[in-house]
Amino acid sequence: MLLCCVVHSHTWGQQLRGCAASRLHTAQRQAVASPEHQRLMDRYDITFYKLDLQLERTSTYIAGNVTLEANVKASPLAAFAFELHPAFAIDSVLINGKRERNITRQASEVTVQLPASVAAGSRLTAVVYYKGTAPNDASAAIGNGFNSAIAPDWGNSVTWSLSEPYAAYEWWPTKQVLTDKADSVHVSVTTSAENKVGSNGLLTRVVDLPRNRKRFEWKSRYPIAYYLVSVAVSDYEEYLLRANPKGAAAPIPILNYIYKGGALNFYKAEIDRTADFMEHFSELFTLYPFHREKYGHSMAPMSGGMEHQTMTTQSEFFFTLTAHELAHQWFGDNVTCASWQDIWLNEGFASYAEYLALQRYAPEEAAPWMENAHAVAKLRPDGSVKVTDTTTVRRIFNFRLSYKKAAAVIHMLRFAVNNDALFFEALQNYQRQYSGSTASTADLRRVFEETANLDLAYFFDQWYSGEGYPVFDIAWNQHEERLLLQTNQSASGSTPFFRTEMEYLIRTTTDTLLVRLPHNMPLEQHLLQVAGTVVSVEADPQHWLLKTVRTLQRNNMLEVPRMQPTVLYPNPATTELEVAPLSFIPTAADIYNTAGQLVKRLTLSGSFRATIRVAELAAGYYVVILRNGTQQYRASFVKIDGK
Repeated sequence: MLLCCVVHSHTWGQQLRGCAASRLHTAQRQAVASPEHQRLMDRYDITFYKLDLQLERTSTYIAGNVTLEANVKASPLAAFAFELHPAFAIDSVLINGKRERNITRQASEVTVQLPASVAAGSRLTAVVYYKGTAPNDASAAIGNGFNSAIAPDWGNSVTWSLSEPYAAYEWWPTKQVLTDKADSVHVSVTTSAENKVGSNGLLTRVVDLPRNRKRFEWKSRYPIAYYLVSVAVSDYEEYLLRANPKGAAAPIPILNYIYKGGALNFYKAEIDRTADFMEHFSELFTLYPFHREKYGHSMAPMSGGMEHQTMTTQSEFFFTLTAHELAHQWFGDNVTCASWQDIWLNEGFASYAEYLALQRYAPEEAAPWMENAHAVAKLRPDGSVKVTDTTTVRRIFNFRLSYKKAAAVIHMLRFAVNNDALFFEALQNYQRQYSGSTASTADLRRVFEETANLDLAYFFDQWYSGEGYPVFDIAWNQHEERLLLQTNQSASGSTPFFRTEMEYLIRTTTDTLLVRLPHNMPLEQHLLQVAGTVVSVEADPQHWLLKTVRTLQRNNMLEVPRMQPTVLYPNPATTELEVAPLSFIPTAADIYNTAGQLVKRLTLSGSFRATIRVAELAAGYYVVILRNGTQQYRASFVKIDGK
């Protein structure tokens, strides 16, 4: 994923605190490599990075070398291309052990012409020796790719990296292509002996060196995207705790590098939440994906957090920020968006994980969180969750769209699936199928459709690609035991109509009823049977939908028709059965064949009508029974093969 900027408070002003504010109030920042240079880099697959650098906590000066190992693709490689900011001088480049002198540089684009082409399918090792002071281009999502500053509240000097989305080249030679993850990474940093260095994977060795210096050697054996490689250097205090998620062979270390001078005492209670979050997310999403190594935090004065793989860089600790960054280890790190147009797969799911953590550990805060997400998403109706301009960092990390609206869309996807077991099963399938790789929105949609047996084309068309949200004007009237609900949907943005279901809470003098009704047309009427006199009608009482209810009132001029007899249609059926209207709300449907065998059972949503898929049934005669705890409807139908 990318740096994430989240906030625990429920007001718009407070939510902009942190990395969101930094992103939204900076100048336009744009991608670096030209399409031609990207094509050159696409001729090989990265397999391994090794960074061997000299760094200090008070400077952005870098000296050292980076090894890039790669496999040449289908055609011979005549030139090796990578990215490195022109602020750095290249001392030399070795290709397969030989120093190459034919090096051209055009801004950040470096091309090494090879004296002889490297054969297709062959391995290539490039070692780049370089040095210089990192630029101050503000091209990362929060600040620069490489930074050094004093923490304002604590007085600690810190140097740290933040590469997302296009700023890795501001501190090391790399290939900034999302879909080409390295299989592993080693990061060695030599620094003054009083410092500690946080990075990816496991700290395998600390070597004492002459002149009061040390070398910290970190190694990770998991696939990793370029922007998730990280370093953080300071005279940290170390704090270790462990998590025990189900399925882990051993407790998972959570290693924290915290500012000296009281920061640990100040933040310890919030840091300790990390273990609970990891155990909970492991149940929801699959086991913590880097369980053979570790998780942790390195503090840096960056106004938010960045989910560096296995070791997040974080400026402070509070509930939703810590939950958000940890969730990125699944959504963004383990499974990375295949294109920046799909950043919502990183930021939206990490944001939604804040809500899931609140549901589990602070349930009274969950509903206000979602209400706030809706309020932020509706500040303006324009713009889609899909990023149409991936050259501009500010657009990629738009707080309203990529974070808050994206989280609301995921919540609505959960509502559309209408089965929490299937919803989380789909998330787990997504993690398993794309573990260590990249995925697109189309991939996520396919997994959900296969897991939940749903056609979700309409959902992604309107909520991922579309703009705005639905606006409802709702009227109702009652006659005897019949309640008529009339909804008129209009659009707030360019998407003209949003197909959805919505819940209604109906209170009468004798009962309280929660019904779930479809909205498949701009103007719809639903006739319900109720007991007692209707006292109130509330739309979407649990705040599932991103929407505005402009009016909701009784209209005595609405004519309430008589209840029609229940009809099952079409009969014969090929793919679906519709049963409506019913005089009760069924919770389940059972289908039996002529031998009296149960061939299908399904749970139904709260509605006076039912849609039942029968496409998988063999041709023949069947009986369907719709039921709840006390009532049932029984009918027969014929299934025929579709033409």
